Amino acid sequence: MTKEELLELSKKVCKNTLMETLEIEFTEVGEDYLIAKMPVTSKVHQPDGILHGGASVALAESVGSLASYVFLDTDKFYVRGIEISANHVKSISEGVVYAKASFVHKGRTTQLFEIKVTDEDKNLISIVKLTTIALPKKK
Repeated sequence: MTKEELLELSKKVCKNTLMETLEIEFTEVGEDYLIAKMPVTSKVHQPDGILHGGASVALAESVGSLASYVFLDTDKFYVRGIEISANHVKSISEGVVYAKASFVHKGRTTQLFEIKVTDEDKNLISIVKLTTIALPKKK
């Protein structure tokens, strides 16, 4: 698939999901990475008006899981997240955050990603580690 076809596919698979609810949009795909963005509005705030850490983690898991989906043969495998951990290092109350999922390990069974969530000025907001697993589809 071309990069454009992959980004179009991402729109299709996100319909009626959490990604659509959070307004996550996949913007760039490379040889070993995927980038998505999410607006920071009151819909993703915690009560004191800053980006909720759970929304950052949902963004990170979405981009990492879709990266596995894009780079694996999904006709043969399901992709599932099996572990995620996040460190939130800066807050943000408005604007857009970007998540870039990069492979640390691209195995046949498990994949490990480092996902950096940044603001529009490339300031680090959160850093996330995600492990996904490829499970064979039963025929």
